Amino acid sequence: MITGSPLAPGRRGRGLLLESTHVLTKAETETTRRISSVGLRAFLEDALRACGLPGADAAVVAGAMLEADLTGQDAHGVFRLPGYVRQLKRGAFNPRPNIRVLERSPATALIDGDQGMGHLAMTYAAKLAIELARASGVGWVGARRSNHAGAGAIYAAIPVEHGMVGIYGAASSVNHMAPWGGSEPLLGTNPIAVAIPAGEEPPVILDIATSTASNGAIRTHELEGIPMPEGWVQSRKDGSPITDPRRINEGTYLPMAGYKGSGLSIVIGLLAGPLNRATFGRDVRDFAAPAGAGPLNVGQFVVALDVARFVPLDVFTAEVDRHIRDLAASQRLPGVEEIRAPGQGRAARRNEREQSGVPLAATLLAHVDEVAKSLGIKPLSARA
Repeated sequence: MITGSPLAPGRRGRGLLLESTHVLTKAETETTRRISSVGLRAFLEDALRACGLPGADAAVVAGAMLEADLTGQDAHGVFRLPGYVRQLKRGAFNPRPNIRVLERSPATALIDGDQGMGHLAMTYAAKLAIELARASGVGWVGARRSNHAGAGAIYAAIPVEHGMVGIYGAASSVNHMAPWGGSEPLLGTNPIAVAIPAGEEPPVILDIATSTASNGAIRTHELEGIPMPEGWVQSRKDGSPITDPRRINEGTYLPMAGYKGSGLSIVIGLLAGPLNRATFGRDVRDFAAPAGAGPLNVGQFVVALDVARFVPLDVFTAEVDRHIRDLAASQRLPGVEEIRAPGQGRAARRNEREQSGVPLAATLLAHVDEVAKSLGIKPLSARA
């Protein structure tokens, strides 16, 4: 349970899209079923409560997972439920954490997630960062003993609702990448998300992994049995490309932009890990390791920056709008239908999925229904 809460309660055509999303393939589209957001939320809450989460905490986690599905970050929505259930059932995740502040100053804080679900720790961290930023102009909240929190954009976007810039970073709970030029997986796909408020335009929201493809996208290909593009995974033995999703464990994920992505992963990992007394590098324990091997101690951070400390909020958001429109109206390359700033597709995607339902591939739906059966709850496929 969260105690002492600091606050009260795809791509279209060849357009430029700078968001971390899962685009359904043609095969997936043909075998996809739409599930209503109401039915999906209720299912997620039921599943989490069946794993021991209190109702209020189950609602927070389910809300974050649903937001990922609604905004197109499908690899962080219901797709993650089977893994979360396994971790909760084997005791790797604490279903009733006592999240608390370990250290606090006017502009910084360190919280202990008590090995609970990361969605809870990061929601708490984002709200605390906002509270600090209201008083000091900026609030940086680090977290230790947390866990996987899903889509980073969700937590970066919370400060935006209060007229602030939000930043989220994490040291991943498993190492999939090697340092540039290496073959040993010592780095996570360590994500970063930045959210910037706008006026009439949607907020600018960038959410990226530091690997070429996110772990969720790669695991989606594994689940569906779909070959991966070259450049996503390389062989640990000789660096040759791996495209067969059945051979993922023989390789390491490739960083985005070569050495730049590798360097960014290191920087984010150090700020989210050692700075918070959390794990990084060789200290990271794979979340799939046998129970009893020790806590994961995942590190993350959320930063809130009060725009009004620099410029009146309405002046800033008007400028953001102007620049977004300039970018959208700029000259396009042949065959490109539109140019978008990061995050511009989120609102439209959410509206479409709220009205038409969240598209779930048949294989994923069947997998999730098996989880429902094991928990003794109504399967997702039987919900409206």
